[in-house]
Amino acid sequence: MNRAAFGCVVAGALLAALTCRLAGLDLRPMHHDEANQAVKFGTLLESGDYRYDRDEHHGPTLYYLTLPMAWVRGQTTLASLDEHTLRAVPAVFGAALILLLVPLAAGLGRGAMAGAAVLTALSPALTYYSRFYIQESLLAFFALGFVVLLGRYLQRPGVAAACGAGAFAGLAFATKETALIVLPAALAAAIVAQRATRPPGPTARPWARHGCAAVATAVGIAVVLYSSFFRHPRGVLESVLALSTYAGRGIAVGPHTQPWNYYLGVLSYSRSGGLVWSEGLVLVLAACGLAATVRRSDAGFWPRYVALYSVLVLVAYSAIGYKTPWNLLPFYVGLVVLAGYGAAAMMGAARSRTVRTAVALALMAAACQLGAQNWRANFGYPADTRNPYVYAQTSSDLLRLTRRITALAAVHPDRDRMLIKVIADPHQQWPLPWYLRRMTRVGYWTRAQDAGPLADAPVIVASQENADQVGAAVGDQDVSEFYGLRPDILLTLYVDRALWARLVK
Repeated sequence: MNRAAFGCVVAGALLAALTCRLAGLDLRPMHHDEANQAVKFGTLLESGDYRYDRDEHHGPTLYYLTLPMAWVRGQTTLASLDEHTLRAVPAVFGAALILLLVPLAAGLGRGAMAGAAVLTALSPALTYYSRFYIQESLLAFFALGFVVLLGRYLQRPGVAAACGAGAFAGLAFATKETALIVLPAALAAAIVAQRATRPPGPTARPWARHGCAAVATAVGIAVVLYSSFFRHPRGVLESVLALSTYAGRGIAVGPHTQPWNYYLGVLSYSRSGGLVWSEGLVLVLAACGLAATVRRSDAGFWPRYVALYSVLVLVAYSAIGYKTPWNLLPFYVGLVVLAGYGAAAMMGAARSRTVRTAVALALMAAACQLGAQNWRANFGYPADTRNPYVYAQTSSDLLRLTRRITALAAVHPDRDRMLIKVIADPHQQWPLPWYLRRMTRVGYWTRAQDAGPLADAPVIVASQENADQVGAAVGDQDVSEFYGLRPDILLTLYVDRALWARLVK
C-alpha cells in the first residue's frame, strides 16, 4: 500500500470513528459510575479544587482534560454540564487511537495498520466504552502511546523518545492505577522482543541516562496531577496506597468476580433475546497475526513486541478475578493492532489475484458486519440488557422519574428549591445526583429514620428496602409511583397529593 492510499484509509477511519463516538452522546442514560465521575468533575469546575480519592475514584487526568471542553462550551457549573461535554472527552481519545497506528506502520506495514485503523473505528466494544465518561478510553490511549514510544526508543535510542515514553507512562498512571499492570507488561514485551530480534552485545548506548530521564518525566507528570498541581501533596502518597486497595479488590470475591475467560466470552460470541453479537473477526485475525509472528523465524521486532504485549496484558487481566467489561480496552487495543497484522498476513499469503480478491472481499464483508453491530450497540440498543456491552446500566425508566420530578418542581412554589429527600443505599442513589444537579435542596440518606420528618417533604424517592417505612410515615397523603433504576432494582416516588393535584390539573 502506498503512502497516499494509507493516508486516505486512516483519514476515513478517523472520520468514521469520530462520527460513531460523538453522535448522540445523550442517547444512553448516565451509568452510575459516569454520574459519580461527573459530580467529581463538577467540584473541580466550580471551585478549581481537586482532591484524589483512592477509594471511590481513579486518577485525575479525566477531570483535568474535561476542563477545556467545558470552557469551550461555556459551562462553568455542575448544573450547566451535559452528557455531550463529558462524554466527548473519552470519545475523542478513543478515536485518537487511530493516530497512534500511523507510526506503527513503519514496523508492521501500512496495509496492516490500515486494517487496524478500520477495525478500531468499527469495533463495537471500543466505540461503546469510548462513549462512557470513565477512564478506560484514556488509559488505552496512553498505554498504546507508551508502547509506541518505548518501541521506537529501543529501535532508535534518544532522549526525546525516552521522555516521550515517560510522558505517556506518567499520564497512564495518572489516569488509572491499574496502569501498573499494563506498563510493566509493555516493558517486558519490548525487552524480550528486542533480545529475540537483536541479541545483546557490547554497547555504549546511554541506557541509564535515558532511563532516568524517562522515569523523571513519568514521575513528574504523576506527581503534578495527583498533587493537584502541588495544592494537595498528600494525593501522591494516596496514589501509591491505592495499589493495595485495588490489589484487594482484584482477589476478593464479590459481585464483579468473573471467570478467567469472561473478556474473551464478551468479545467472541453472545446471544440474547434473538440478538447475536460477536467481535470474532478481530479475535480470529489477531490469532492469525500471532500465528504469523510465531511461524516466521525472521519476524521483526514490532510484530513480536505487539504480539507479546497483547498476550501478556490479556493474561494478566484474565487472571484477576475482579472484572468489568470496559477493563478489556487496554489489551483489546493491542489485539486490534495484531488483527491488522493478521489481515495483512492473510492477504500476503494469497498466491493468486483471484484468491487475494476473495480474501479481501471476505474481510470487507466481515468488517461491514462489525460496523452494523457497532450501530446496533451504540444507537439501536445502547441501554438494552440484550447488548453484551451493557453492564449494570441505568434503566431508561429512570429518565421518566427525573422528568416527573422536573415537572413537579415546575408547579411547586419553590421551583428548583423544592425539597427532595432520597432514601436509599449509596449504590442505589446514583445516578440521581447527576440528574437532580439543578435542584438545590436535595438530601440523601441511607435509612428512613435518619431523614427527619418525611411528611414535610413534597417529594421523596425511596429504595424498596425503605419503601415500607416511608409509606407508613407519609400515609395516604402521598401518591406513589414505581420506576426502574437498574435491572431488578426499583425506586418508589412519593408525591404530596396537593402537589400532585397541581401537576395533573
